Amino acid sequence: MTEWMNRPVNDPSFSKLIIPAQNVACVEDANSAEHALLVLIKSRYSSIPVLSRKNQVVGTISKTIILDHVLGLERIEVERLSTIQVGQIMSKEIHEIRLEDSLRKAIQLAIQTPYLCIVQNGLFHGLVTRRALLAYIIEQTKIPAPTRSAEKV
Repeated sequence: MTEWMNRPVNDPSFSKLIIPAQNVACVEDANSAEHALLVLIKSRYSSIPVLSRKNQVVGTISKTIILDHVLGLERIEVERLSTIQVGQIMSKEIHEIRLEDSLRKAIQLAIQTPYLCIVQNGLFHGLVTRRALLAYIIEQTKIPAPTRSAEKV
């Protein structure tokens, strides 16, 4: 029943859910906090991966992290945004999996984060969202998907 959980992330039935690196909103650690905030706002994400110039995942950046660093005692110090580098303030907690890792590992890690960075040969390959993982679990276990009119809990 759960043999599908032992499949690797690059299994054809699952790999279609991977968002390729070229389609992922991300920033480099050398970018300014201002640039990162613009990417976050335009993409409507609360957090995005931070990459090195060598295309390695080095952290994550969020709106909250950025705002925490420009919040003064009496006002938001917006002028500081262009002077702060993403690498100085990013979270270094990275939730990543390799293409050969099992879906079980991906599911376990996704409990802690809204997305997982996928790494191949040490380089950023793309990401998979917790939402996609949950949809895949529903598909594999034949659990009926909830309808929009389902009673709210």
